[in-house]
Amino acid sequence: MKVLVTGGAGYIGSVLVRQLLAKGFQVRVLDSLKFGGEALYDVMIHPHFEFYQGDLRDPQAVMNSLQGVDAVAHLAAIVGDPACKKFSDEAHETNWTASVALFEAAEKLGVKRFVFASTCSNYGKMANPDSFVTETSELKPVSLYAELKVAFEKYLLEDKKDSPICSTALRFSTVYGHSPRIRFDLTVNEFTRNAAINGEQEIWGAQFWRPYCHVEDLARSVVLVLETEASKVRANVFNVGATEENYSKGMIIDEVCKVVPNVKVNFVEMEEDPRDYRVNFDKIKNELGYTITKKVPDGVHEIYTLIKAGIVKDAFASKFRNI
Repeated sequence: MKVLVTGGAGYIGSVLVRQLLAKGFQVRVLDSLKFGGEALYDVMIHPHFEFYQGDLRDPQAVMNSLQGVDAVAHLAAIVGDPACKKFSDEAHETNWTASVALFEAAEKLGVKRFVFASTCSNYGKMANPDSFVTETSELKPVSLYAELKVAFEKYLLEDKKDSPICSTALRFSTVYGHSPRIRFDLTVNEFTRNAAINGEQEIWGAQFWRPYCHVEDLARSVVLVLETEASKVRANVFNVGATEENYSKGMIIDEVCKVVPNVKVNFVEMEEDPRDYRVNFDKIKNELGYTITKKVPDGVHEIYTLIKAGIVKDAFASKFRNI
């Protein structure tokens, strides 16, 4: 199977590319290299790898990249609430308009599979703080990032449910851990970096919840869907993570403090957070046999090791964040 990975030079995409190649897939990447191409240096010479530089908003680049492709793993996007707020026009163009155009082009060219990287941010805030949201829970997007993800999910799973393409939406947990395109603007990575370098971390609203999942495990879910019988994943949506990996911010900093010595933690009271959700992941476990391989403490150890080794000269540099 030949798979097009949009955003394949990114934080999750660069990990996915390596997993697909290791499994024997042929892999093509379409990426604008907005954050550079260093994450793909070593795979450029792989005999089953191709790279196309281009913007998802360029119809010709999209058509070229789709030629001869069996499946699309669609990760390219303006990612995260802050980036979508700052670059709202580009977010609309990329995360919605160009994504729809990508799917329509894939239909015309006979692509068989389409896997969409969505987000658990779609849930917004739990109606019942003592419960867990599932794939059937009401979606309450509170940011442009989530609004656009919800809109494209609806397009794929409702408007295009009868398409010849087998489409699947994966609602990713908050990601962390080591990647060839490392980011330090993600909660676990950021808290660990700040604790290791500055010796302190400020926590706003320690009580608010999110689910977390290692970048390798998120990428593995895409591979799993591509390898799964179409009838099990067609026009379907899955939360990706593990139910036991829901953490409050206070719990995250506790895990950091177990690894990084002598951290000063400054708690700032915050009564409201527009995003506060614990997620249940039984569906992907029971229906697809998905389980995680790493947990938050593993990610903390990875980032701490990276920082303490001194191999990253400036962990606060702009290239390590999305804005």
